[in-house]
Amino acid sequence: MVGFKATDVPPTATVKFLGAGTAACIADLITFPLDTAKVRLQIQGERQGAVRAAASLQYRGVLGTILTMVRTEGPRSLYNGLVAGLQRQMSFASVRIGLYDSVKQFYTKGSEHAGIGSRLLAGGTTGALAVAVAQPTDVVKVRFQAQARAGGGQRYQSTVDAYKTIAREEGFRGLWKGTSPNIARNAIVNCTELVTYDLIKDALLKANLMTGSCLPFSVWAPGTW
Repeated sequence: MVGFKATDVPPTATVKFLGAGTAACIADLITFPLDTAKVRLQIQGERQGAVRAAASLQYRGVLGTILTMVRTEGPRSLYNGLVAGLQRQMSFASVRIGLYDSVKQFYTKGSEHAGIGSRLLAGGTTGALAVAVAQPTDVVKVRFQAQARAGGGQRYQSTVDAYKTIAREEGFRGLWKGTSPNIARNAIVNCTELVTYDLIKDALLKANLMTGSCLPFSVWAPGTW
């Protein structure tokens, strides 16, 4: 781009979109066993009475859950639903993080100075939009994580089979179960995370403590790259 150094050229929306999704996928690969353990702990005792469930807990604590799954179902069980998880991150994180700056510019009509209201609107919009797009992948991911291999009666044989089975048996809307609370949750989380980051970044730049290129996942503004 004429008039810009290589480090001054702002990243395009596509670069931000793909970069956010790729980074989230790498993080998911590392933390997926913890997410699987969380799901198993959350659904434990779901079909039992309170007294019986308390007396027959299969999983106890995060480490205990992971070790039990490895012992009874094998190490691969910790990554049940990984394909759907990566699909979720590529669609979810790409939208909620990668499009934040573009949506913020839309609300400010291209102005260089974004107020707190515009930032909150942008965070809420991308957070809600990300859930609306990625909810089917989240549903399939959780179904796989909750599915124990030890019993041998797996309902879903593959990621594609899971999408087809849910749509066939529960209707197309079954892939969007839990969308409303998920949208509310992620709109709030996205506002908190991205707007807080945005404000702290601006404060650091104004105080000349750091340059924009030194900050991770920098939201571009003229003169900060």
